[in-house]
Amino acid sequence: MKISRRQALLSGATLPFAATLPLQASADGHARIPSRAVHSDFTLGDFRVTTLLAGNRVVENPHGIFGLNVDDETFATVSEDAFLSTDAARFFFTPTVVNTGSEVVLFDTGLNAGGISTALSAAGYSTDDITQVVITHMHGDHIGGLTDDSGAPTFANAAYTTGQVEFDTWAGAENDGFDAKVRPLAEKMTFIGDGGSVASGITSVATFGHTPGHMGYMLESGGQQLMLVADAANHYVWSLAHPDWEVRFDMDKTAAAQTRRSLFGMLAADKVPFIGYHMPFPGLGYVAAKDDAFQYVPHSYQLL
Repeated sequence: MKISRRQALLSGATLPFAATLPLQASADGHARIPSRAVHSDFTLGDFRVTTLLAGNRVVENPHGIFGLNVDDETFATVSEDAFLSTDAARFFFTPTVVNTGSEVVLFDTGLNAGGISTALSAAGYSTDDITQVVITHMHGDHIGGLTDDSGAPTFANAAYTTGQVEFDTWAGAENDGFDAKVRPLAEKMTFIGDGGSVASGITSVATFGHTPGHMGYMLESGGQQLMLVADAANHYVWSLAHPDWEVRFDMDKTAAAQTRRSLFGMLAADKVPFIGYHMPFPGLGYVAAKDDAFQYVPHSYQLL
């Protein structure tokens, strides 16, 4: 029996860990929590860094999202060269926990409270362990876990940090998700700009474009660095490797492209690893310069 590339992708058969990780997806495109929560631990100096697979979804017609400024033939050629289907793509949603020894900092909260709670539990944390929640930007898949369906805060003991520009933008946008999830926590939030300190060894980096105040975060411990790039690039080929390709989700497409070039150029030159919120799980990798752009190099064992 023949199986098309689209059928294989939609069934999860193209995922390298599909045999051990049952992933759920539906035709409605809604994100699903893995039936067995997954996490991955890394060491950065004295920090314990943990990425959490808080959900995943399959999206059809990726060219309707990525490469909006290139023709179908170009998109198809690039995809084929990277062994990617042009029929559908799988998105990963990967919050990160950084345990500094004195604080437990969660970066972004996934799609809902149940998903982030389950993912944290699998990694050995409870929601009460989180001392600080950092929101990189205000899209729904990053703020969804801040509160439960009743509006109660998910992280009872946490303080909150986000970028001032990002908060101010969404506060004036009449956005239902922001109003439900973020605005009620505003009095507990600290607002920072480029170069702000979240905790010792954690510094904000302005990466505007995807949203007006989108922020990345540089981790530094024991002479090592690791960058949390959030959604500066949403895909390892169709965005990172082709930084000038327009992405539907980027609110300022020109600024987003400029950010990708400067950010990933720096990471490639300095050989700094990074975690991307939508990169293939566990979301950790490196950037190599290639011609006039970049190539994603998945992490293997360097930080284990």
